[in-house]
Amino acid sequence: MTDGIPSAPPEAPDTPETVSTYLRLRGLKPSSKNWKRKRRVVDDENAPFTPGRDPGSLGAVLDKLSRDSGWQTTLAREDLVRQWADLAGSDTAKHSEPVSLERGLLTVKCDSTAWAKNLQYMRATIMTEIGRRYPDAGVENLRFIGPDVPSWKWGPRVVPGRGPRDTYG
Repeated sequence: MTDGIPSAPPEAPDTPETVSTYLRLRGLKPSSKNWKRKRRVVDDENAPFTPGRDPGSLGAVLDKLSRDSGWQTTLAREDLVRQWADLAGSDTAKHSEPVSLERGLLTVKCDSTAWAKNLQYMRATIMTEIGRRYPDAGVENLRFIGPDVPSWKWGPRVVPGRGPRDTYG
C-alpha cells in the first residue's frame, strides 16, 4: 500500500477494465474465467436498426389490422353508404339514399319515380365511380327504387289480388 491506495493485484488479461477497477477498489483479485464475455444469441427480429423496427404510422397499423381481421369489405361498404353524397353528388344525395347492400346488389331508395328513372340512366357512371373508390365493397349491380306504397300482402296466408281499390282512387 503506497500513499493510502491499495496495491493493485495482477489483472487477468481478459477482464474488462471496469470490472478490474471495481475489483481492485474492493481489494479482490480479478479472474479471467469468471468475466469472459458470453456470446449473445442474435435475435434478428429484435436487433436494432433492422428493417421493420421503425414505428409505423397509425393509418398503416389500422390498415394492417383491418386486413388481417377481414374487415376490409365491411369497412368499404360502410364508407360507401356514409359518403354517398360525395359519390353521387349533393343534389342527387338529397333525393336518394342507399338502403341495402346484399349479395353484391346495392339498393338505392329515391324520393320519386322520376329520380329513380334518372339514376337508372346514370347507372354506368355511378358503378364506375363505386368500383374506382370502393373496390373492396363488392358492389356488382345497382337497383333504384321509388317511394313505397302500402302493401296489402302480409303474413303467411296471402290472397291473390290487388287489394282494396277504392282507398287510393
